[in-house]
Amino acid sequence: MNDDRRHETPFGEMPGVDSEPRLEEPRMFRVVLHNDHYTTMDFVVEVLMKVFHKTASEAIKIMLDVHRKGAGVCGVYTYDIAATKVAQVHHMAKKDEFPLKCSYEEA
Repeated sequence: MNDDRRHETPFGEMPGVDSEPRLEEPRMFRVVLHNDHYTTMDFVVEVLMKVFHKTASEAIKIMLDVHRKGAGVCGVYTYDIAATKVAQVHHMAKKDEFPLKCSYEEA
């Protein structure tokens, strides 16, 4: 078939159809843990390893950022994954009675 006829119908060209589909990259979101005065460092490391699949050394580094700087970036994900990870953190924290806060922001 001739490439010029890809989007033609028996009635002519299909309006609004480009010959090359345009795909946009999904928006990405940074997931952030926030410091508080009650959640233990060990629990934060556990969360980072379980929810974000960080190694022990990566988790400790992020935990220290949270402790020293007030917040630490856990990773950058698409919207659905970022929102799910925030919910998982809040679920774990509530279950263990910690006030750990987690959020996401556009990267």
